[in-house]
Amino acid sequence: MNNLKSISAHMFILCLFSFSLTNVFCQSPVPTGAKLETLRTGFLQPEGPVWVDSLGILFSDIKANKIYRWSPADSSLTTYLYPSDSSNGLTLDRQGRLILTQMAKRRVARQEPNGTITPLASTYDGKKFNSPNDVVVKSDGSIFFTDPDFNIPSGQSSELKFQGIYRIDTSGALKLLDKTLNKPNGICFSLDEKKLYVDESAKDSIYVWDIINGDSIANKRGFYAIPMSGYADGMKIDSAGNIYCAGPTGIWIVSPAGVSLGKIIVSSGASNCAWGDHDRKTLYITGGSSLYRIRLAATTGVKNQGFIPTKTFKLMDNYPNPFNPSTIIQFQTIKYALVTMKVFDSLGREAALLLNEFQYPGMHLIEWNASGMPSGTYFCQLQSGTEVQTKKLVFVK
Repeated sequence: MNNLKSISAHMFILCLFSFSLTNVFCQSPVPTGAKLETLRTGFLQPEGPVWVDSLGILFSDIKANKIYRWSPADSSLTTYLYPSDSSNGLTLDRQGRLILTQMAKRRVARQEPNGTITPLASTYDGKKFNSPNDVVVKSDGSIFFTDPDFNIPSGQSSELKFQGIYRIDTSGALKLLDKTLNKPNGICFSLDEKKLYVDESAKDSIYVWDIINGDSIANKRGFYAIPMSGYADGMKIDSAGNIYCAGPTGIWIVSPAGVSLGKIIVSSGASNCAWGDHDRKTLYITGGSSLYRIRLAATTGVKNQGFIPTKTFKLMDNYPNPFNPSTIIQFQTIKYALVTMKVFDSLGREAALLLNEFQYPGMHLIEWNASGMPSGTYFCQLQSGTEVQTKKLVFVK
């Protein structure tokens, strides 16, 4: 009898411990009192938002054939790209260039620093893609995207007999990763980039694969089924590993274990989302005919897709280099700390202070416009604590 009482007591403690863990790890990252704010409305089909530090939020309007820019500095709305060839998903590559899916041309493309558009992939096995939808860039520079069969341009037909998930490597080589889903849509990586999440609009479900050797996926399995009719759409991930999946009536938030953490209600439904603002704690949402945002102070968001765990403090080569008059400088940090970036001329005199503020860990971009400066060689110095790195910049008018 004493043994039975002991077992019962241990079972009670175990259940209580399990209940406590559930409460600890299954709390919604949406703070009490957080409110969804409508920034602009009147769009035809807003989609694919991405935050750019120097610009604000960029997002597609598929039916308007435009990419818009909304600036948090003055709440202004301007046209960033027209025509956009019915762009949908947007992200940034490792050099800060805009990667976009263009459904009107059935391709994935890249916008160069001078504004021109470079096609990256438009066919597989000699056949046109269906309508590339959403896209994400891995830390090695490779591009992963989905290709469902909705939004094929009017008057054209599907040439492929499947709807795929693909990868473009840094040399431009294309690889089909999976063709088992019906209308693959939103796509994102796990924090360590060892898993790939893709949702299937036709079944309102999210699936996950293991990423093998960086260029293949395997071991497909169900991750989460949205318990509501409609369709699963764009996805992002936060720094806790939670998935934010756009869909019917809003953004569904799912823990790394596949447990529902709650929902951000968007009455018009949501099409996609992206982290933004300097601390990546604001979630920008497209849906219906509007652009929204909500402050999620309980979590740190992920830059672009794109929380890339960094192991080294590093200043990258700027691009272009030589440049005239602007260049992009990219760097990565490994902890939340004060970061200073200065530019010195060839005589060691300070020419510009580009950054002097606390930065979260991850990849960062700074643009330097050298208009008004003389041509010549300059040196960019990045410092955080005792870490200091320098790169040579060449300005040629």
